Amino acid sequence: MCDENFENDLKEFQRRTGAMTRRQFGAVSMGVGLTMLLPRAADALDVTEMDVEIQTPDGKADCYFVHPASGRHPGVLIWPDALGLRPAFRQMGKRLAEAGYSVLVVNPYYRSERAPILPEGASFADESTRNKIMPLMGSLNAQTHVTDARAFVAYLDAQAAVDTSRKIGTTGYCMGGPITMRTAAALPDRIGAAASFHGGGLVAEGPESPHLLVPKMKASYLFAIAANDDERQPEAKDVLRDSFAKAGLPAEIEVYTGTMHGWCPPDSAVYDEGQAEHAWSRLLVLFDKALA
Repeated sequence: MCDENFENDLKEFQRRTGAMTRRQFGAVSMGVGLTMLLPRAADALDVTEMDVEIQTPDGKADCYFVHPASGRHPGVLIWPDALGLRPAFRQMGKRLAEAGYSVLVVNPYYRSERAPILPEGASFADESTRNKIMPLMGSLNAQTHVTDARAFVAYLDAQAAVDTSRKIGTTGYCMGGPITMRTAAALPDRIGAAASFHGGGLVAEGPESPHLLVPKMKASYLFAIAANDDERQPEAKDVLRDSFAKAGLPAEIEVYTGTMHGWCPPDSAVYDEGQAEHAWSRLLVLFDKALA
């Protein structure tokens, strides 16, 4: 996941692809530039979007809620990556709402401060960013993940725009990947589909490894694995396949060729548009089938 490897990963990505520098990327990621990175489908629905505050056992979480302007739709809970709730994830949530879902994008660090916690264009490759983020990441654990998941799903189920007769989906990026697994295990009767994009720590040592929770789940899954994450831990995908097979649950597990950890969010320095669009298409297929 986001860690000390990122700096070397970024340098390797730029060497192999001739990608723009972080400063250049940050310049085009501001304002309308960011919006242009995510294409709008021809059949996109009109949506209603708002900032909301959700009461949890640990305080009020500031979140972004966006849903089609009319009707009731399956709920989706999005767990951002280590850089938290920010414009890129608002765009990603809005795009999913335009596809017919009522989407809640959360600030996982609400216990410490409101989002956004970093200036736009911040990179994990910068020491100042890491010094800010690492303590925030360390403030979260398996228990806070479950506590938050219950509160956020309860919020979705209380909204008029959410069709509670249909299952809820959840997606997670980077550190959000394992949180989707804890969400699916804690709320098996509500979570019908989940997706992890370049998730970190899905298979780990010790009794709190997320893969050990698979027997408690009822969700169909998508694991979109970064190529360099797979290089570091090639056995993880096989452990996941075996765990889901033993539980009798469908899971699409794919290593995305040529990608670096963090390739999905459009403001990432290692964003891979082609592979991100492929992952997006697979997410829509999963949700269309499992949340029907």
